[in-house]
Amino acid sequence: MSESHQQPALARCPGCEEPPASGDLFCGACGYDLSAVPARPDDRPTMAITVPPAAPSAPAVSGTGPPAPAVPPSAAPPVPDAPAPPVAAVQWPAASETDSSDVPAPVHRATDLPGTDSGGKPLPTTPPVRHDDRAAAVPAAAEPATGNADPPYSPDSSNSSNSPNSSGDFALAAPDPRTAEPTPTPAAGTRVCVACRSGRVDPDGYCENCGHAQPRERDHMEQELGSVAAVSDRGLRHHRNEDSFAVSSTALPDGSPAVVAIVCDGVSSASRPDEASAAAAVAANEALLESLPRGTHPQQAMHEAIVAASEAVNVLAQDPPGAAEHEAHRHQNAPACTLVGAIMAGGLLVVGWVGDSRVYWVPEDRTGPPARLTEDDSWAAQMVAAGLMNEAEAYADKRAHAITGWLGADSYELEPHTASFKPDRPGLVVVCTDGLWNYAESAEEMAAAVPPEAHLRPLHGAQVLVGHALDGGGHDNVTVALLPFTLEQQGAGSACTTV
Repeated sequence: MSESHQQPALARCPGCEEPPASGDLFCGACGYDLSAVPARPDDRPTMAITVPPAAPSAPAVSGTGPPAPAVPPSAAPPVPDAPAPPVAAVQWPAASETDSSDVPAPVHRATDLPGTDSGGKPLPTTPPVRHDDRAAAVPAAAEPATGNADPPYSPDSSNSSNSPNSSGDFALAAPDPRTAEPTPTPAAGTRVCVACRSGRVDPDGYCENCGHAQPRERDHMEQELGSVAAVSDRGLRHHRNEDSFAVSSTALPDGSPAVVAIVCDGVSSASRPDEASAAAAVAANEALLESLPRGTHPQQAMHEAIVAASEAVNVLAQDPPGAAEHEAHRHQNAPACTLVGAIMAGGLLVVGWVGDSRVYWVPEDRTGPPARLTEDDSWAAQMVAAGLMNEAEAYADKRAHAITGWLGADSYELEPHTASFKPDRPGLVVVCTDGLWNYAESAEEMAAAVPPEAHLRPLHGAQVLVGHALDGGGHDNVTVALLPFTLEQQGAGSACTTV
């Protein structure tokens, strides 16, 4: 049968705070004489939830329960052979839970019971933290005697050095960012961090203020020069941009303008493809700017520019002075790139290329047919030219983009391709790498991707085309240059010459 337990006279032993068993005359833990405890009073008045007045023997405590009994500073823990004087028991409300003996467990807060440290001195009783102005002040005389130790910090204590005012505001609050001193702006001409917009970028490409790694300059490039514009982007899959471009304008001997666009694509399987494409673009552009004003025919000038670009890439494969002997075979993986370019001069459109970058013609009047003006130096193009595959089959093969012509020291015999056209209507010339035409391969697809106002806003049109490639997946670097072609008044008919 079940055993019924009565509530003991004491909820806790006054000596060691352990709950005694029912009917015990002495504490089983410390031997305290439980019979010496005076009987509890008959009346148990209800106490209001207010802050009690300060007493000289103990600090006042604010809260919802009765104050803890006063403990003399010199009180020492009782021992079995020297029982401490009897202390009045504190009556706590009964809890709904019971312990292992089915006796209701007492309910209290940790700060409601006095305690002592290892030296026998009473532990300080810290009042609950209040965040308003209703906290009771604690007189200095009520601080417990704890030797030379500082009293515990209480934001409610008006005499505490840690509290700036009686409202309990925290003295070490974080500074307001609106009033914080701004980071000094770097000097003019210094590269500024793209993340914090204030730190200087060190030679290694990191911000000295926030440590953010900076994007490389070639990751995204844009240039607009009069009626020609170009945009190049790293894409979404490559770790660097191996494309490069150059756009420029000059004048022919008769004073008529000539506009040039060169686009190069580094061969990723070769060493230093980014250097190869940059060297080729610069060399070809400089050659054209030197030969066109001298009166060289634009088609011949394009041929000479491709040869100059090839020589510039070949130089990159030469061993630098003092190269180690084990580097003697570096030419087997020499830097390499492809090149495609366009010149608009004297009513002519001249294109030149080596590799698989392309030039497209998109008429201003979209009712007219667009056209592709170059033929790839690639495995797929060779299969189609030989009649072994149709274009769909060839470009579906995994070998389709293997190039058969490029600029570099380990290339086959250089065979620059050039072609001259005389358009009979205004239009737009699109010069691009395969990073773009992979997502708009046919002339019709390319024309559909070109925005209608691209001939009026070539930079915007180039940006839109780069975005088209990125939206399609951006698997490769993307570079495109746009040259609007305006028909001369005396122009009539069209002509085409290919070499």
